[in-house]
Amino acid sequence: MKKIFVNLKRFEVSQKVGGICPMDDPLLWIDGIMKDSMRLGLGNLDNVFIGYFLPEALIPKALETLAPYEADKKVRFAVGCQSVFREDIKAGGNFGAFTANRPAKAMKALGCEWALIAHSEERRDKYQMLAVYDPSINVDPLSSKMAYETVDKLVGEEVKRAIEAGMNLVFCVGESSEQKGEGDFNEFAPRVRSVLEDQLKNGLEGLDLDKGKEIVIGYEPIWAIGPGKTPPGSDYIAFVSEFIKKVTTDIFGEPLDVIYGGGLKEENAASIASIETIDGGLVALTKFVQPIGFDPQSLFNIVAAYAK
Repeated sequence: MKKIFVNLKRFEVSQKVGGICPMDDPLLWIDGIMKDSMRLGLGNLDNVFIGYFLPEALIPKALETLAPYEADKKVRFAVGCQSVFREDIKAGGNFGAFTANRPAKAMKALGCEWALIAHSEERRDKYQMLAVYDPSINVDPLSSKMAYETVDKLVGEEVKRAIEAGMNLVFCVGESSEQKGEGDFNEFAPRVRSVLEDQLKNGLEGLDLDKGKEIVIGYEPIWAIGPGKTPPGSDYIAFVSEFIKKVTTDIFGEPLDVIYGGGLKEENAASIASIETIDGGLVALTKFVQPIGFDPQSLFNIVAAYAK
C-alpha cells in the first residue's frame, strides 16, 4: 500500500492577509477540499492511502463533511493533526491544563487517526527556542549537537504520547545544510547517516509497536526545500531511504515505510515512485506558480503520476 500524506500547514489563511487560501472563510474552504477529495475518489484508490494533516481548527469541520459519505468511499482516507504535545491528560494526573498546547488525547477525541510529528518546521522551532537560551548552539559544533539531541528527545516524547493515545503517525527526519556539510558523497554520507540515525533512535527506540499502531518515516532533505533550492536526485533519495529502513529494522526488527517529503509533485512523482525503498510521499503545495496553493484535483494528478 502506497501512502500519500498532505500537510495543509497554515493554508487556511486568506490571500487577503498574506496566506494562500482563495476563500475568506476557512471552514467553507476545508468543506470544499473534503468534498472534492471524495468526488475525485481519493478515499478509495486502489493500493493508495491518503491522509490529510490539518490545522486544529479545521479538523472538526473536515470530519463533519466526511461523515455522511459511505464507508467504502473513504476506506483508505484519514484526517490527522499537526503534531501533539509531549505531555498528555492522565487519569489521576493532569486533567487538562495545557493552554496553547495540543495533547494527543484531545486530538484523538476530536477524531484524528494520525499525527504528523517532528516536521522540519517543528524541529526548527524547538531549536530556535534553545538558541534564545544559549546562542552558542549556532556557532559551537558540540553545543549544536547537544541542542539537536535535545530536540530529538522532545519530539520522541511526542511520539510516545501519540502511540499511547492510539494514533498512527508520520515521524519526520532529515538533515539541514549545516549537518550535511560540504564535499562529495564520500565526505557527506557519514554525516548524513549520523544525523538520521540519531533522530531515529532518539525518537523511536523503546516503543512497543505490538499495539498495532503504524509509524511511517517522512524523509525531508531540509537543505533542498524552498524556492530556488535543487532537490536531491533519485540516487540520493535511495541512499537515504535504504539507510532509514536499515536503522528502523535495527530498532523494530522490521523496516518501516519511508515517504519522501522534499516536495512531491506531478513532475517528479514517477521518478520518486521508481525508488524501491520509497513507499509514498508528503505533499504540501500542489501549485508552485502564482497564485501558489493546494487543490484536490492537482493532488489527484500527483497521485495518478505516482501510482501509474
